[in-house]
Amino acid sequence: MDRITAAQVFVRIVEQGSMVSAAHSLDMSRSMVTRYLSEMESWANSQLLHRSTRKLTLTAAGEKAFVNCLSLLDLAKQVSIPLEQDHVAQPEGSIRISCSQFVAANLLPAVIDQFLDEYPKVHIDIHISNQVTNLVEDRIDLAIRITNDLDPNIIARPLGRCRSVLCATEDYLNRFGYPVYPDDLAKHNCLIYSNFGKSLWHFSKEELAVVTSVAGNFSANESMLLLQSALKGRGISLQPKHAVQQLINDKKLVHVLPNYEPASLGIYAIYRSRKHQSIAIRKLLERLIAHFEKTDT
Repeated sequence: MDRITAAQVFVRIVEQGSMVSAAHSLDMSRSMVTRYLSEMESWANSQLLHRSTRKLTLTAAGEKAFVNCLSLLDLAKQVSIPLEQDHVAQPEGSIRISCSQFVAANLLPAVIDQFLDEYPKVHIDIHISNQVTNLVEDRIDLAIRITNDLDPNIIARPLGRCRSVLCATEDYLNRFGYPVYPDDLAKHNCLIYSNFGKSLWHFSKEELAVVTSVAGNFSANESMLLLQSALKGRGISLQPKHAVQQLINDKKLVHVLPNYEPASLGIYAIYRSRKHQSIAIRKLLERLIAHFEKTDT
């Protein structure tokens, strides 16, 4: 059987989550889809999918086969472009992006809007998530993550740093006092981001590192929920500077402990492979890199 077609069928099964949906989208009989999958597993000498009544999930061998199939299909697509036209090939196809709500709302819109205006044949599909993503199993082409705890085994391109500030409403601070030192935070209701820094907040002042314990009655794994709580006067929140600078300028929030700088976090683009990225993904990465180089985050 044609291995390129088999690779197309296997990728479509993974993307659709079922053989019935894959058969429908490929205009192919289910028996033919099953046959191609069987051949793929025969060539791999391994079971590629866990089959259940609810869904299909990739085995460890299936994850490797999926990445290899994507590379094969991308290579086949590149070969099909006449060499004299390669330099003018336009990005097309779908890019599936995973990122937090903060990134989607604050850091991506300008890049995505310009990118889609220039490359109208590309479709961007954004999935909001604060969790570590399995790029293969979740069918993610590109994940944007803000973290200082990056898995060393993944492929990641640093984009920049995310600086943070402590903030609260003037009303809250008038009621409970203005912290002068980081240790004063122990007396306050701190709104805590549960994905990191759950009980310890890190600061620096003139190259001196300071770590202080914090606690509060509200935590969340989404910074924008904590921001809304801070705006209601419920406590002190550690927020990305990009998200709150205008609110501070408009005096809706007060910058707390301005002489102490919270530890910054890395912003990364995470992807499956450097070698066989589609033109669309490469172009988007270039745009992201250029954007963050000139953006104060």
